[in-house]
Amino acid sequence: MIRRLVFVLFLMISAWPAFAVNPDEVLADPALEARARALSAQLRCMVCQNQSIDDSNAELAKDLRLLVRERITDGDSDAAVIDYVVSRYGEFVLLKPRFETKTFILWGAPIILLLAGAAAMLTAVRRRSGGATGTPLTEEEKVRLAATLSETEQDSSR
Repeated sequence: MIRRLVFVLFLMISAWPAFAVNPDEVLADPALEARARALSAQLRCMVCQNQSIDDSNAELAKDLRLLVRERITDGDSDAAVIDYVVSRYGEFVLLKPRFETKTFILWGAPIILLLAGAAAMLTAVRRRSGGATGTPLTEEEKVRLAATLSETEQDSSR
């Protein structure tokens, strides 16, 4: 019984984003609607910040969806619609930032961190596999060690 309840709850929660686009927002032309949905999936909801405007129920996301559909019906290309929204809300509105000189650090940081981590691991492995360090025991130290070991063996046998 519990499994079924959890399964039904999971299905309801996973279908939640499907209710984001209201029926009154949908364009009559299926091709234009498909373009609008594709563009909406690329734009970040400024309220939710980790959802696209296509998945968000926020009022601002609805306004942005309507704006995208309006621009598409006015005949704008996909790039023109994206450029228009970016000009109004900034680069942050893009879920996948553009690769430009000002976003180089954003795109390059993971690669740089990966290389730095690999170099640190390589250095650590080389240090550990360097072999034994230190100086060999002198004859006097060997005699003392043997005596200590024999005393320990005698104590443990008692």
